[in-house]
This record gives sequence, structure tokens and C-alpha cells, in this order.
Amino acid sequence: MSKLTEQFEAAQLKVKTLTERPDNNELLDLYAFFKQATEGDNNTDEPGLFDIKEKFKWKQWDGKRGMSSDAAKQAYVDLVETLLGKYSHS
Repeated sequence: MSKLTEQFEAAQLKVKTLTERPDNNELLDLYAFFKQATEGDNNTDEPGLFDIKEKFKWKQWDGKRGMSSDAAKQAYVDLVETLLGKYSHS
């Protein structure tokens, strides 16, 4: 397993330790980077107009189109580290 993959898996656990909820844009980025890292480009159908939450998630992931899995993993790790500094208070 590569070092980046280990960091990515560790970040998935660390993000669950946040003591406050990140804002919606940060959550959308977490989702999009995770999906891009694990599934690649978004090849799913765009959700319907009335499924607002899923439409936002779909658009955020689709915005990462062309990003490599490794780049998405690194972006996810970096974002989690930022969020830990911002939302983890002892």
C-alpha cells in the first residue's frame, strides 16, 4: 500500500473525530474528493431538479472531472488536515 493511500485511509478516520460540523461547501468538497479518489470521473446521471442535495453533490464531484485518483487523495488528506485545525477543539 502506498504512503498516500495510508494517509488517505487515516484521513477518513480522522475526519470522524471533528468536534464541530464543517460548513456545507467543505462537506461537499470532502464528498467530491473522496468520490474522485475512489471512483474516478463522475459518470452517473445528473439528479433531477427537485433532488437538491444530490444535485449539489453531483455537481461538486463532476467539477473534479479529470483529476487523478492520487491528486484527489492528496486534496482529501489536505482538506481533512485543514478541517481538523479548524473544527477540533479540546
